[in-house]
Amino acid sequence: MATDTTEVKAIVRYVRMSPFKVRRVLDQIRGRSYREALIILEFMPYRACEPILKVLRSAAANAEHNAGLDRAELVITKAYADQGPVLRRYRPRAQGRAYQIRKPTCHITVAVAAAQ
Repeated sequence: MATDTTEVKAIVRYVRMSPFKVRRVLDQIRGRSYREALIILEFMPYRACEPILKVLRSAAANAEHNAGLDRAELVITKAYADQGPVLRRYRPRAQGRAYQIRKPTCHITVAVAAAQ
């Protein structure tokens, strides 16, 4: 059983944001049409919307340019955020101690395909 649907993706790496906060936004757009997802991301109040919007537009451009798909017919098939490397910083504390501050990063992947 072969399917002719081509899935095109785009990845943004090392985004200085927690993957948990990014996943909260990705859950809202997964499975929706491209245009609907753009509208949702424009008006959501979260900081994670900006890099997600950027990678979504990149995935649509890849689909249009590399696979010859029409942007109006695209649907988001996969959207996930993996954890990237954690930047470790130290905050000085009383009596010569140091507390670790973890600054997480994430890799955001968005895949689009033509609607059926």
